[in-house]
Amino acid sequence: MRSRCPKHTPHASRRSSPAPKGPPVTDLNLRVAIVGAGPAGIYAGNLLANAVKENEGSVAIDLFESLPAPYGLIRYGVAPDHPRIKGIVNSLHEMLSAQPEGESRRTIRFIGNVEVGRDISVDELQERYDAVIFATGAIRDAALEIPGIDKARSYGAADFVAWFDGHPDVPRDWPLNEREVAVIGNGNVALDVARILAKHAKDLRSTEIADNVLEGLEASAVTDVHVFGRRGPAEIKFTPIELRELGEVPDVDIVLHDEDFAHVDPSKASTNQLKVMLRVMDGWREKETGTASRRLHLHFYHSPVEVLGEDAVEGLRFERTTPTGDDSGSVVGTGEFREIPVQAVYRAVGYYGTPVLDVPFDEVRGVIPNVEGRVVASAADALEGEGATALQGLYATGWIKRGPVGLIGHTKSDAMETVAHLVADAQAGVLAAPTVTGDVLELLAERDTAFTTWDGWVALDAYERELGANHRYTRERVKVVPRDEQVEISRGVPVS
Repeated sequence: MRSRCPKHTPHASRRSSPAPKGPPVTDLNLRVAIVGAGPAGIYAGNLLANAVKENEGSVAIDLFESLPAPYGLIRYGVAPDHPRIKGIVNSLHEMLSAQPEGESRRTIRFIGNVEVGRDISVDELQERYDAVIFATGAIRDAALEIPGIDKARSYGAADFVAWFDGHPDVPRDWPLNEREVAVIGNGNVALDVARILAKHAKDLRSTEIADNVLEGLEASAVTDVHVFGRRGPAEIKFTPIELRELGEVPDVDIVLHDEDFAHVDPSKASTNQLKVMLRVMDGWREKETGTASRRLHLHFYHSPVEVLGEDAVEGLRFERTTPTGDDSGSVVGTGEFREIPVQAVYRAVGYYGTPVLDVPFDEVRGVIPNVEGRVVASAADALEGEGATALQGLYATGWIKRGPVGLIGHTKSDAMETVAHLVADAQAGVLAAPTVTGDVLELLAERDTAFTTWDGWVALDAYERELGANHRYTRERVKVVPRDEQVEISRGVPVS
């Protein structure tokens, strides 16, 4: 029998003693909680189910999500005009809907509208499960420490993305009253934000965009969107698909500046993807502009140093940069400063993880400290690598494990590594067996927690599709935005 180590508490040292090794376990029979139902959590659950099956064992996985619906940033972090995301959603759907023949419950059970740390504690999860995997992602904006960044009309890109994706926990309205706006950043999120700001609302009518968002974009006063990157065109963090989409936006001119390409030689691009993107931008530079009603300006070698204005944004001050010349992609300031008039600023310089109550957190990196997915007590312990003592039964995967970098492929490889360690720990007998029996849903019901289930999501999904089919602009779905309405539909309560 495996025994549970004494619990760590938030007020005591979090470093656990080495987990006692019991006899090797050959017949795996696990109960695992996963916190977060985005791609990272779903992939981890699917991989864990397959790994245990390969070892001729069994596993029951409960996937906890703070939102009423699954899919995380695939539902609430990707622009609605990305049709290729449908394939990812279909794949995730298949993983969650699968139910073994003859079994009374799915291998992976979705439990939505439950926030771990508020509705149920990590300690209570550890009492009921052999292991807990954190896959909570990163949903907050990383800070941009420059003077004036907190002025009115200065926004985080994550907040804007949450608004145009119909996230239930953000305001329904977004101020789009300014003509000239800036987006700071050179990644895919920056391009998503810039494209949605520049795009005419009528070209989004066929998507699943929420009605309140469509109305807000229809009233937008934006005519010019400026995207600023600190490095040059050869160091962009976009993907070719994202970049090409800019050029396909109707009635929007792409404006580039020849001075930004003086140091660029497409033949020396480090990857084939980069060569493609440089060719795309070269094609845009040769096109005539000035005929569209809106413009999207791409600026390179601009390092932001200050947001200008009295109480609200009136402009941005940049230092012009130049390559260091050592093939590292690094830049240095030139001492030349420029001021560009804009009336709103969106910072898209990265995401930052959200702490989970009573779980170690690295405030600098915005991640749960871990070694290859095994959670450790502190950032200092994580630096020790394999020599660090892991906290028994706690694991991490996805952006909360490695930071907000990488695409879906990285998320899968992350999950593979974490799951491999969990299975190895189970086989070595170092996991602590659950000490509390009974279904966790009974505990949540006792607390009047309005949790949602997979069947509830199926009902909400069907409801949104029906809204789309009956909409004045026929579309695949229309998202339901209010949280309480999502919960009511998911729990079978008629919506008045």
